[in-house]
Amino acid sequence: MIEENVLLVLSLFFVMAMLFVISQRINISYPILLVIGGLAISLVPGMPVISINPDLVFLVFLPPLLFEAAWYTNWDSLKKWRRSIIGLGFGLVFFTSIAIAYFSVNIIPGFTLALGFLLGGIISPPDAVAATSVLKGVKIPKRGITLLEGESLVNDAASLTVFRFAVAVILTGQFVFEKAATEFVVLSIMGVVVGLAIAHVLYLFLRYVVKSSNISTPITLIAPYIMYIVAEHFHWSGVLAVVSGGLFLSFRSGDYLNYHTRIQTKEVWATLGFLLNGFVFILIGLELPVIVAGLGAYSQGEAINYALIISAIVIVLRIVLVYLSEFLPRMLSKKIRVREKSPGWKLPLIVGWAGMRGVVSLASALAIPLTLNNGDPFPHRNLILFITFVVILITLVFQGLTLPILIKLIKMDEIDLEEPVENQIDEIRVLLAKDSIAFLDKNYSKEMEEYETIARIKEQLQRSISVSETAKQEDSCAQLTAVRSLYNKIMLEIVAIRRNGLYKIREEKHYDSSIIKDLEYTLDLEESRLKRK
Repeated sequence: MIEENVLLVLSLFFVMAMLFVISQRINISYPILLVIGGLAISLVPGMPVISINPDLVFLVFLPPLLFEAAWYTNWDSLKKWRRSIIGLGFGLVFFTSIAIAYFSVNIIPGFTLALGFLLGGIISPPDAVAATSVLKGVKIPKRGITLLEGESLVNDAASLTVFRFAVAVILTGQFVFEKAATEFVVLSIMGVVVGLAIAHVLYLFLRYVVKSSNISTPITLIAPYIMYIVAEHFHWSGVLAVVSGGLFLSFRSGDYLNYHTRIQTKEVWATLGFLLNGFVFILIGLELPVIVAGLGAYSQGEAINYALIISAIVIVLRIVLVYLSEFLPRMLSKKIRVREKSPGWKLPLIVGWAGMRGVVSLASALAIPLTLNNGDPFPHRNLILFITFVVILITLVFQGLTLPILIKLIKMDEIDLEEPVENQIDEIRVLLAKDSIAFLDKNYSKEMEEYETIARIKEQLQRSISVSETAKQEDSCAQLTAVRSLYNKIMLEIVAIRRNGLYKIREEKHYDSSIIKDLEYTLDLEESRLKRK
């Protein structure tokens, strides 16, 4: 039995890889193709029924996915657009939950307000992975990507909080607003405290004790699970613990990760993120027939009707709320109008249409308890699951396929007058090259006169600051073993000079932090190549 389950999981991973390759060939976002592929696989005769223990959904999938999102967050952009991100992340979730709660009570017989809030909490948060995957290769203002990614970091915590309280109300049958509000504040604050406390401990351990990438990378993998489990053990917010801890460790990563660890960690997390996200997306398609079979008292026609109505409400409501969150504060505050350039009508439309549901919604739906405290079946569980799956399917496939078309039709231009990325990269490289040349003149003037190979280093820096062009010439640089050794030594010292210069530039906050991270990664690769010689 164990062998069969392992073989099934491995087979699904292989199918995921094949579907990903196909998605690249036909230029369709891979989450869309995975959902469709999962649905097609589930219809194959003899395909075994795949079910996941609801208690394991949050524990297995959410901590690493939340941690990865926090780890790669652009701090500068997050801070710059924090008002819009908080408005989208919290405001949209709560308003969507309230609207879905009251709509569902009025259209679904026997549905209670608590069940409505539960459904609203599940389907309110959009999925950043799906959105960014769809938007790859499509030109939209940088502010749009920042809002979508930042929103997903916040709305997961907000939606899971609504989910948590709704489940508690249904299980206990009691709800006191003052008590709920107090508990919300406590679990939120303590979740952040736990996350930061564990992150500080891990930071000190990684910086002053661990000296091997073979240990550092595994610690970053277990960190989100430790944060989540500890916080949840005390009934605090595990989501906020992971997000806050991940943000701190990411911000201080330059202190404890060397070049090799950064490269290794980035590749490991990229692989893990793809496997977890991909497995959940393919699971969406695989589980749908199972949920349909368990609708019970509801006919398929009724369930589809409810799901389509709620899907339409979710889509329209998000677009309306995005416009309100962007323009209402501008109408009420002159300070905001002066500080932030108007997004126009195009960007809110794109951000609103990019509200595709995905991993968090599925994980929340599957985590609904099977029974109440008294042992009775959880009311309307399969209907909630079915509606969630249809909302994910419609928003992911319909909106995902039409989003690039919409962007091309309205022809969006960059809104914020920022220095182009290419210019920022050129400026930073010029600054680093000047530091490197000054270092050569000070420390290796004699060697440059004596060896043409060494002198060529300065010539290369003066002629071009492009790392890729430098790498093309390095293979033919060293003719003698001694000179090659000296050449590598100097190049490693120049990498160190560039890295120090990059850290100083980052502290000055004149350039985009994501660009600086990319340049740091380039230096990591160069250092790795030189040290392998």
